[in-house]
Amino acid sequence: MLKTYRYPEYAYRQSDEQRRGVVKRHPVVIVGAGPIGLTAALECAHRGIPAVLLDDNNTVSIGSRAVCYAKRPLEIWDRLGVAEPMVRKGVNWKVGKVFFHDDLVYRFDLLPEAGHKMPAMINLQQYYLEENLVAACERSPLVDLRWKHKLISLSQEADHAKLTLETPDGVFQVEADWVIACDGANSDTRKMVGAEFTGQFFQDRFLIADVVMKADFPTERWFWFDPPFHRGQSVLLHKECDNVWRIDFQLGWDADPEQEKKPENVIPRIQAMLGKDVEFELEWVSVYQFACRRIDRFRHNRVLFAGDAAHQVSPFGARGANTGVQDVDNLVWKLKLVLDGQAPESLVDSYHEERAHAADDNLLNSTRSTDFITPKSRGSRILRDAVLQLAEHQPFARTLVNSGRLSTPTPYLQSALNTADEDAFAGAMRPGTNCADAPITRRGEPGWFLDQLPPGFALLVFAPDAPVAAVTAGDVTASVVCVGRDFSDAQGLLAQRYDARPGTVYLLRPDQHVAARWRSFDPVRIRAAIARACTMEPS
Repeated sequence: MLKTYRYPEYAYRQSDEQRRGVVKRHPVVIVGAGPIGLTAALECAHRGIPAVLLDDNNTVSIGSRAVCYAKRPLEIWDRLGVAEPMVRKGVNWKVGKVFFHDDLVYRFDLLPEAGHKMPAMINLQQYYLEENLVAACERSPLVDLRWKHKLISLSQEADHAKLTLETPDGVFQVEADWVIACDGANSDTRKMVGAEFTGQFFQDRFLIADVVMKADFPTERWFWFDPPFHRGQSVLLHKECDNVWRIDFQLGWDADPEQEKKPENVIPRIQAMLGKDVEFELEWVSVYQFACRRIDRFRHNRVLFAGDAAHQVSPFGARGANTGVQDVDNLVWKLKLVLDGQAPESLVDSYHEERAHAADDNLLNSTRSTDFITPKSRGSRILRDAVLQLAEHQPFARTLVNSGRLSTPTPYLQSALNTADEDAFAGAMRPGTNCADAPITRRGEPGWFLDQLPPGFALLVFAPDAPVAAVTAGDVTASVVCVGRDFSDAQGLLAQRYDARPGTVYLLRPDQHVAARWRSFDPVRIRAAIARACTMEPS
């Protein structure tokens, strides 16, 4: 039954600059070829930025690790041309169920409405995800992926950073206009720049068991509080691909990680849950603790932090990798404009403003989930259990159940890059919000709205024509996309989701977030909003 994953070994290659003994300046050097670093490299390539990606290893992550990937990161990967094989391979799901003892007390649907290209969530082992991203990087002429390159020191000047790297052929140096640090929770880069990393470290321990079995469970996320097979603790079950099921068991504070990982201790826990007659095999076992904390500043001169190098959250809610992908989505278009001289360097500072706000939002939700799942006092447990008992019959209590609120994008509603509404609008597409997708028709063929957007700024006009083909502020141009000319909103869902009337205009950022919106096409207001979104003085 057990299908053993074969970890690839990627070839180390000596770079031309090391062979020649020269120090070369690169626009972007990325440290860490995990999901976030690989995504950063592909995002750079997508925007025409050559990127060097360094990793001190030569394979993908060991174990399934992060497995849940949400709709918004899937949309980002889709824009980069890599989502389709992930969605095809992964397990799509959207329904979750919460149990108290043996009773179902709460059911939720992450995407109750139709008309979206990407699913609400997929479960996919991290090694498959990384394999897919590595293959895409290797296909790109703008990504220089260097295995067995370990960063051992870093120094900074006003306009660049110097990295000292250790390889199987010795030590050499490279320079970078910008460094993106994606080297994880124990980031060496963070230590090298002296960045502070503050927050809360939790003593709670959890056992992850990836179990290979053929089971009749539906492809849903099931979470138990105080089940009969694991009294006083919590258990999470959901499906990965290849008939692998992820089971998380809450353990006590005093649990010995090395003892808990032994098969003779893991197997009885699973048998108590599934029954002794169910055949299964262990694929991967790990015991983890977690922290909820973030870096003081996402930018330290020429070094920018993303993913777990910038913030850590609990695993409840799948906020780690999903948040990191959105970091990259926010950052790279800004670097592109700055590198091309189209925007001032102050635009890069907005990366901290927007993504630190998102990190704080995720930390708040993550901490609340942890407190609900692992109450720290008798009174907290009594309150938690009362909520669970009420939730079975009282709808108001279901909103209080928190078995790990699943990752959703944090809108940048207070961002300095937004232009505030002057006209009346309803609906969710406020400035700072990521764009909702919708089905469209183009040249008689069905398609999706997000696929129609250009890589730069866009003006979405709900009219079959517009006064001009583009609007330029400084050196930044926003291309016009007309509903009714470039594609049709056949089902009316796009207009509904954007509260659009004939003539409505949206200014959309390169990361597909709303920057401004109006009820009519006004080039003066549009130019001012483009300038604001790039931290330029209005022309």
